[in-house]
Amino acid sequence: MSAYTDTSAQSKCYIRKPRSQDVVDWADAEGPVATWRLTLVKFRCLLARRRRAGQIEPPLERSGLTEFDRDLQARNWLITPESAGLYHEARQFIDLIPEIALHTLDALHLAHARHYGARDFATADRNQEKAARALGFNTHLFY
Repeated sequence: MSAYTDTSAQSKCYIRKPRSQDVVDWADAEGPVATWRLTLVKFRCLLARRRRAGQIEPPLERSGLTEFDRDLQARNWLITPESAGLYHEARQFIDLIPEIALHTLDALHLAHARHYGARDFATADRNQEKAARALGFNTHLFY
């Protein structure tokens, strides 16, 4: 694996937002891109939250989820396996980069990416990008 994405960037492949096409182009160029299993739940929650807020209509919610699931089955997204050691690694990031207010799930995304050998890390979260850069990743900010 050479590339990893968090949910914030990955979701732009299914919901038209600023920089959506940039994420699609990046992911296509990288080949299969890895992500953490929790993304399955986070992406579903993101779609439902946007529908409830009136930002997307139910048909877009359903089609986005269908397309996401199709891409998972086609292995366009690779799901990294769980490992108990990743939680310890994520916890250590708090001390490695104390100047960055690292959130729990962001730290776990970074631990997965690092543990499984990603060189590139994509996100739409500025703080996450700053943390990834501090940990030595080539970062791609799709804000």
